Amino acid sequence: MRRQVLLFFSMLSLCFVLGQVSYSIPEEMPKGSLIGNIAQDLGLDLKRLKTGKARLHVGNSAKYIELNEEKGVLLIKERMDREALCKQTNPCALHFQIILENPIDNVTVKILIQDQNDNPPQVLYPVQTGGSLVAEMVPRSADVGYLVTKVVAVDVDSGQNAWLSYKLQKATERALFEVGLQNGEIRTIRQVTDKDAVKQRLTVIVEDNGQPSRSATVIVNVAVADSFPEVLSEFTDFTHDKEYNDNLTFYLVLALAVVSFLFITCLVVIISVKIYRWRQSRILYHSNLPVIPYYPPRYSDTLGTGTLQHVYNYEVCRTTDSRKSDCKFGRAGSQNVLIMDPSSTGTMQRIQSEKNILDDPDSPLEVRNVI
Repeated sequence: MRRQVLLFFSMLSLCFVLGQVSYSIPEEMPKGSLIGNIAQDLGLDLKRLKTGKARLHVGNSAKYIELNEEKGVLLIKERMDREALCKQTNPCALHFQIILENPIDNVTVKILIQDQNDNPPQVLYPVQTGGSLVAEMVPRSADVGYLVTKVVAVDVDSGQNAWLSYKLQKATERALFEVGLQNGEIRTIRQVTDKDAVKQRLTVIVEDNGQPSRSATVIVNVAVADSFPEVLSEFTDFTHDKEYNDNLTFYLVLALAVVSFLFITCLVVIISVKIYRWRQSRILYHSNLPVIPYYPPRYSDTLGTGTLQHVYNYEVCRTTDSRKSDCKFGRAGSQNVLIMDPSSTGTMQRIQSEKNILDDPDSPLEVRNVI
């Protein structure tokens, strides 16, 4: 018995509890984020964590928390979604232990997970369907304060982030209906008259109380009528009108985008051409190159001095002995020269005479063609 008592007290001395540490962090922290410096908060040396082979005893939460022994800190291993971990339980906390050896020490760690406004409200009623149309009926004999319907919504966040408020954004007859700020009830605020349209469309916004707040929009269709056949006759084209308006908006936006793109493209092209021409003019202005005139093809002098093309210059020289001289004949690229000036008949005769002299083999002429 004495030995068992001594052994029991020795085990108690080895299992020394260092204490308890609590941290509070927001949900959805990114991977690798710092939770807290466990070594500094407990007054432990980093060598103690290494020699004591510190390890976490987390249980089901092992995938969310990790211990860095080199720095003595707790880190986020994976993002934590409060709604997935704790549902509607409040407060939401993770409990785990850090165990050290040689000697055995035990540290209890508690991490409180604060809720963030990361979820928008969800509308439960009226149900928003894509194809079918649901409308609430209001008789024309309805008095002031008549309950038309109630918008029901929930928010999976907790605390003040789950507090919801309801607002009427727009309506066909805004002076006919109102929405309760806290309960979402839609009621009439005046007497229904025969002048009121049968089809009434209300847009209600549901907002939470988070920072920043998130919202959801719900469409409520109301039929002001006393009989069901009257409602059917008025609401047959309600869905068609909605689809038509959506398609019209899409095509208008698309046309605006195309026109804007073409305008910007034309503007860029015009500016580019202007800059190119300006650069070319600046280059020619600053260059020292001689200006070479350009004569179009078949250009001829019509001032009475001849009809030969300007690209050819002919020089005729006489020799003392034509039989001993060498004659070189140069011909123009074309034999057909058309002169539109009536006063150039003398030039035509002079050319004809020169041609006869050149064709005569005994003519004492030497023709040198200079290009």
